[in-house]
Amino acid sequence: MTEANKILPIASVENNCILSANGDITLAFEIQLPEIFTLAEREYDAFHQAWIKAIKLLPEHTVLHKQDWFVKRTVRESSGKTFLSTSSDRFYSGRPYMAHKCYLFLTKKPDDRKPSNSAFCNILRKSIVPKQTVDSMLLRNFEDIAGQFTRVLEDSDFVGLHRLTDDELAGTANKAGIIERYCFLLDESEESHLCDTHIGERMTIGNKHCEMYALSDVEELPSMCGSRINYDRYSTDRTKFSIGFASTLGLLLDCDHLYNQYLFIGDSQKTIKELERKRLRLNSLSAYSRENSVSRDAVNDYLNDAVANQYLPVRAHFNVMVWDEDSEKLKDVRNRVSANMAKMDAVAKVESVGAPQIYWAGMAGNQADFPENDTFITFAEQATCFFNLESNYRSDSSGIRLSERLYGRPVSADLFDKPMKQGTITNRNLFVCGGSGGGKSMLMNHFLRTLYEDGAHCVVIDVGGSYKGLCDLLDGYYFIYTEDNPIKFNPFYLSDGEVLGTEKKESLKTLLFSLWKKSDETYTRSEYVALSNALTAYYRKLDKHPNIFPSFNTFYEFLKDDYSTVLKSLGVNTRDFDFENFLYVLNPYYEGGEFDYLLNAKENLDLLNERFIVFELDNIKSHEILFPVVTIIIMQMFISKMRKLKGRKVLAIDEAWIAIAKAGMAEFIKYLYKTIRKFNGIPALITQEVDDLISSPVIKETVVNLSDTKVFLDMRKFMNKFDSLQATLGLSEKTKTMMLSLNRANDPTKNYRELLIDQGGQSIKVYRNELSTEEYFAYTTELTEKLKVQEYADRYGSMERGIAHLARELRMQKQNQ
Repeated sequence: MTEANKILPIASVENNCILSANGDITLAFEIQLPEIFTLAEREYDAFHQAWIKAIKLLPEHTVLHKQDWFVKRTVRESSGKTFLSTSSDRFYSGRPYMAHKCYLFLTKKPDDRKPSNSAFCNILRKSIVPKQTVDSMLLRNFEDIAGQFTRVLEDSDFVGLHRLTDDELAGTANKAGIIERYCFLLDESEESHLCDTHIGERMTIGNKHCEMYALSDVEELPSMCGSRINYDRYSTDRTKFSIGFASTLGLLLDCDHLYNQYLFIGDSQKTIKELERKRLRLNSLSAYSRENSVSRDAVNDYLNDAVANQYLPVRAHFNVMVWDEDSEKLKDVRNRVSANMAKMDAVAKVESVGAPQIYWAGMAGNQADFPENDTFITFAEQATCFFNLESNYRSDSSGIRLSERLYGRPVSADLFDKPMKQGTITNRNLFVCGGSGGGKSMLMNHFLRTLYEDGAHCVVIDVGGSYKGLCDLLDGYYFIYTEDNPIKFNPFYLSDGEVLGTEKKESLKTLLFSLWKKSDETYTRSEYVALSNALTAYYRKLDKHPNIFPSFNTFYEFLKDDYSTVLKSLGVNTRDFDFENFLYVLNPYYEGGEFDYLLNAKENLDLLNERFIVFELDNIKSHEILFPVVTIIIMQMFISKMRKLKGRKVLAIDEAWIAIAKAGMAEFIKYLYKTIRKFNGIPALITQEVDDLISSPVIKETVVNLSDTKVFLDMRKFMNKFDSLQATLGLSEKTKTMMLSLNRANDPTKNYRELLIDQGGQSIKVYRNELSTEEYFAYTTELTEKLKVQEYADRYGSMERGIAHLARELRMQKQNQ
């Protein structure tokens, strides 16, 4: 047995470089790749071209080695701060997923270094240090070129690169570096330790049994390649969903593995001359064998392409190294690797004799010792098609908990603050659209609960009873209209310390004009002045007589008894202000009138400081008078909350926007959407009425165009109307393709709905909304389930304890089945 330090091909690690025993200099980078399922066809082509441009900058005798690590992990349970967040942590704990890291190694070989081969590698051989290792200018020049290489890639906006430091390369006393991790196949989270490496009939590293599958011969390669391929699981007859050409060897291969991609850049002119000589030899022998004739034509086509298209000749090699602690499981892994390579139209070749040399050359800093006989000649344009271009979803430091599309790993999605800082969006306006049963209410409950837990004030206008459970759980205010207990407000009430400011006065004037005028009627300047003076005089009287309770009743009495005298003294005629008509129209809201309850509430008056309020308006959604008036009062209450309170404020309008979408309310909606951004507010409109979206110019102009964040759920029910819907919403082809892929290939063992989040047309991602049992019961809109939850809440004394007992019973039932 030989100790590793005696045969290790690394001479030293210093200045963030690796120096091999043969004098090769290697620079190492960690790459942050785009998230899987987020790129469109044109973006794959652009990313592919960025790689080609960067590679053409590299000097001769350079090895590019891209190494993608895919390691199985499980979600670790964390400690949630609230009842629902704790249940979510427990729900996801232990879920398996594939973790991914991507590294890039650029190795500069000495110009006079002889090529390695399988029979002559440096596993048991040292070498004399060449000139470039002691010439600082050569190193500086190589670093400059590597800097240009990374800049081209980063300027494409697809990747981010981080130069690995000495500690990240060689490791520390407590953490393994990339060299040690590769030698012993250690996960990033594993502690540093030594283990034996055995090379025999099958290579074993510690307790891991390894196999290698190579693409090293043109006969094993696909006849055609490109930057992308169609992913049938998410494609439809109208759209083709794209993934990277080599994605099947990346995250879509569900096992522990490394995907190594090598490009060897030599003297291109020398390569061309060697192929010219080969073509001449084959031509002279073509009369004796048809195979020679075919080979001659192939070499001739290659040379023509190289000259005509200025392609860069390179040598290439690709391999997948898999491992498992159970050797029997490698049989199943072999089938998976073969099947996934077949999807690329490639043939998986099991490396046996050459595996140790290929494995050894994959060590960071030893890429130049790769056996040349295990490579094939191609162009950089074709070789880069085999690069893995995607990584798994990244989680933000805060935001709404959703889960990634492929493995269901929970991630936090910051939809508002981070995109605003990055310039992805210019406002926090939210628009949610989806068909009936697509999961809109569940999603909005989840959004609102997360925002509430982050300290936001939430106001919800609903017409379907979708937020009752969450409101009860959070101990919020729930207003609902019934004949016995109609909904009541008091917009005239001033809380302690509040004064009649401009904002409050304007709010009351807007309300009074809405009660008096039809939506298509306008008010005159004299009418505006008359009402403004009336409000000022009324609150002066309240200051002098604190025993008078502020309400619409006392305001109406003030108008009849006091203000009428003022108008007469000023000589205001009916043409300037029809005072009698004003009193007559507003009489139904005065004591004894049909709607005398509406504006004269004496309880729940301080809504300003209540953090979660739901207005359930289902019973009055068709009422031509009550519904618009109540909606206006609520929205003006929210504006007051927005202006007077610090922190985040959320206004969610679920289906109720249909009533406020009339032309008379367009300016008010525009004002709200443009103003709320300045006060850290989020207006969210939710709908399933696609016909109204298509036909309403008000909604298009005020909601769709002013919402940078759009969320779409399952839209397959509207397939026949999709072209007009796409035009109305201004959706790109990429958004359309991703939207029509929603819920097409869901995991049948899990209960979730997929959603698409489009932010400014720049960030477009699909997530799962998968909830814990406790979250589901808190958000459910099914009547039988809501009744069951309420029964348990009554039985156990609170909504939280009731949901906890119900969820526990349901889990026990599933375990016993």
